[in-house]
Amino acid sequence: MTGVIEKIGIPPVKAKPSPDTNLESYIQQTDDGLCGMRLLVDGMHCAGCQNRIESRLEKIRGVVEGRVNLTARRLSLTWQPTLVDVQTIIADIEELGFRLIPFNPEKLSSDFDQTRKRLVRAMAVAGFAAANIMLLSVAVWAGLAQDMQPATRSLMHWVSALIAVPAVAYAGMPFFESAVAALKGRRVNMDVPISLAVLLATSMSLIETARGAEHVYFDSATALLFFLLIGRFLEQGARGRARSAVEHLLALNATAVTVLNADGAVRPISPEEVRPGMRVLVPAGGSIPVDGQVLDGVSDIDGSLITGESIPVTVREGGTVHAGAVNLTAALTIEVAAAGNDTLLAEIGRLLEAAEQRRARYVDVAARIVRVYAPVVHILAAVTFLGWFFLGAAAWQDALLTAVAVLIVTCPCALALAVPVVQVVAANRLFRQGILVKSPTALERLARIDTIVFDKTGTLTEGLPKLLVDGAWTQQDLRTAASLATVSLHPLARALTDMAPAVPAANNVEEVPGHGLRRVVGGGEFRLGRGDWCGATESASDLPELWLAQPGRDPVRFAFIDTIRGDAVETVRALRNDGMAVEILSGDRPAAVARVADALAI
Repeated sequence: MTGVIEKIGIPPVKAKPSPDTNLESYIQQTDDGLCGMRLLVDGMHCAGCQNRIESRLEKIRGVVEGRVNLTARRLSLTWQPTLVDVQTIIADIEELGFRLIPFNPEKLSSDFDQTRKRLVRAMAVAGFAAANIMLLSVAVWAGLAQDMQPATRSLMHWVSALIAVPAVAYAGMPFFESAVAALKGRRVNMDVPISLAVLLATSMSLIETARGAEHVYFDSATALLFFLLIGRFLEQGARGRARSAVEHLLALNATAVTVLNADGAVRPISPEEVRPGMRVLVPAGGSIPVDGQVLDGVSDIDGSLITGESIPVTVREGGTVHAGAVNLTAALTIEVAAAGNDTLLAEIGRLLEAAEQRRARYVDVAARIVRVYAPVVHILAAVTFLGWFFLGAAAWQDALLTAVAVLIVTCPCALALAVPVVQVVAANRLFRQGILVKSPTALERLARIDTIVFDKTGTLTEGLPKLLVDGAWTQQDLRTAASLATVSLHPLARALTDMAPAVPAANNVEEVPGHGLRRVVGGGEFRLGRGDWCGATESASDLPELWLAQPGRDPVRFAFIDTIRGDAVETVRALRNDGMAVEILSGDRPAAVARVADALAI
């Protein structure tokens, strides 16, 4: 998408009556009167399928945009409700042999698991059959060179047939179903030549067995199925690891929301039930599930997921908060301004989704090749059969066997095996190094990059504040501050306690949201928090800091830094040596970013 369905959340559109009321609940309306919807495409296995769907959508009047994510098997659709309704669009695509259902992440996960289990069962059946038939075939091959009688050979062939026929019928279903759906849609996909080759090899072997011939090919049919199923299973695994970053992002808000009723009673509801105007209670330590305005409470908010700011900010009545931020120090009551697909977090998700759906040049080239691949394979097989048979070079059995060989040799083993294997190996290796590959074209595009843009927090730096040993405090000051900080979830307080882990927690410590921690004892009051609250003069430093106020002493300053990762310098140097330009793009404070940039010479 290109921003067309970015502002989603208005109640479902009912431009035209739809017999499927459940379908209507998934339709989303934009500010400019367009409708948007995400659909799961069942039966799509290759770039050719993707190209056919998008080509058909381009021809439907009223469709503004339709982009297919091949990895996630998801269609993002935008249309003008005054020109076409979604039922018409779905019916048009289903004529091609695909099935479209509203996108539901939970159902997608369930379907994904079921598909993998089905492939495992089919793979087990095909592997069992291929191994046992191969043993029988070895005996037959040995017998052909010795003194095996025709009756014994025929018995071996019939036993192989008893194993192969049910195995092919069961293990071949993932390919057969896809091929039948494609043919019903008057098209061919890569599963058609696979299915044709396996069925012809099995049928011809049955005929040869009935004739008492010397050679049958049950072992070839089952072994081919076994290796192709391995490829399909690896492909599913690659898709699972390349799950959309959008789903992971939106999963941050997949928890129950606590709503405050008018009478003050609280009740948990699902995120889908939240509506603008509701009041939501977010406890300390909880994730904020909505965009809204603070009605009551003062707290520190960790918004690094949204803004990249490494230091929590204080919010109070009237302040704005966004979904995905973490409430650190005190409970907040928030009036909902946006929920679900209307939140800023969802907006980021849609931008990521749009990025995922972009194609590289080589993908478009592959899509054009795939468009003619299957027809060319079938034509070659047909010409082979006719040439061998009508030119009198061979009997029909030999001609058909040669045509089947053409189908098997030209069936997309490279696409069904090599590509998923390479993708899985590369994705696994990168994942072990902390890199998530979320786009199927990322690796091919990686070869053409000339600029590296790093985030700062958690990428070039450790992402956690660390107490700076600058001589401004003593060990006794640290122990006193750490005894107060133990009760707080604030990142700076946690950094203090990490430096003095053996210090026991102080009693009767009160957390004052937006200010810090306070403890009143007989000798006076101890405070740990903001400088102005602790009586400190304004600091000229731009470092994050906490101040400790003690009875009868000047305030003590604790400064913190986000330490640079140990391998950052070496990494930046290596990239420069490879001719890359290196930059930083961060949501943190300019001074904090400049400090890291200077240290790394970026």
